[in-house]
Amino acid sequence: MAIPLCYGPNPHLLHSRANGGTPLCNYSGSHDQTTDNHLAFIRGKKLLKDLSTWGIGGACRYFTQVFDPTQLVSAIRYCQEHSLRFMVIGKGSNCLFDDLGFDGCVILNRMEFLEMEEPGVYKAGSGFRFNRLGVQCSNEGFTGLEFAGGIPGTVGGATYVNAGANGQETADVVESVDFVTFDGRLRRLERADLKFGYRSSPFQRMPDLAAIVAVTFRLQSSGTSKTRLQEYLARRRASQPIGERSAGSVFRNSSDLGVAAGEFIEKAGLKGFRVGGAMISKVHANFFVNSGGSTSQDMLDLIAVAKDKVYQKFGVQLKEEILYVNPSKETQ
Repeated sequence: MAIPLCYGPNPHLLHSRANGGTPLCNYSGSHDQTTDNHLAFIRGKKLLKDLSTWGIGGACRYFTQVFDPTQLVSAIRYCQEHSLRFMVIGKGSNCLFDDLGFDGCVILNRMEFLEMEEPGVYKAGSGFRFNRLGVQCSNEGFTGLEFAGGIPGTVGGATYVNAGANGQETADVVESVDFVTFDGRLRRLERADLKFGYRSSPFQRMPDLAAIVAVTFRLQSSGTSKTRLQEYLARRRASQPIGERSAGSVFRNSSDLGVAAGEFIEKAGLKGFRVGGAMISKVHANFFVNSGGSTSQDMLDLIAVAKDKVYQKFGVQLKEEILYVNPSKETQ
């Protein structure tokens, strides 16, 4: 079965640059460490499966971590000067890394600060955990991010994809977004300049975006936010495979159809269906889990089976929400 390399927008700031024809790296080579402007670049040693909630993925050619925008700009400059493709990632959810790894530089976003600028106004680094932000804001009596309490990933990733659940969306409470461009400029977009859609943001269409670095949220005071948070968390624990290695929802829900992607997959009789170590969850059919030893090809094949079966049975073309990272070509 042919596997299309066509996975949709990623919520975790995966970006790539052409590598000028550099062949796929032989990862059995040297494991040296290079330093540049107080950044350490580790070569051929970091496994992407350790950076992914799916637990899948080979080694990347280079790896570094950044803790502030200045380091991020330095890392991007290093990659450009050495003709390296790069991608900036957060918690590694909602993406599938190939077992062959990534022939470029993976930049891990560790910009994890959180500030309250005034009551209800929170400024968070893009690497701050989105679920932690949702819990903290709700427990402090502010509404708008209760849904975030059960969503893995980062603030930057949630903003990039406009994550949402339970009738709430990230875009509903975004005040402004700070980001860095490929040429090293730090820019800000205010609420009036941000055009969000269902699981979409203007950043997905921004060709010069390097990474989001911070997001400011404006929330409203509420006496029921903590209770609502607990209700959402309980619902999630009962309906999703919490504790299993997944990447969240694999396919997008279509607002036009009125039927969730997971319902189509379940009605196609695929709950519990597996290919190798990859399995469609028995709890929620839009969650595909690494049940043990899944390869990237196992997961690609399972995704293709689900799309094919749903199309044959219902005439519906499912659209991926996760991103497949091709080891030696542009991310797709």
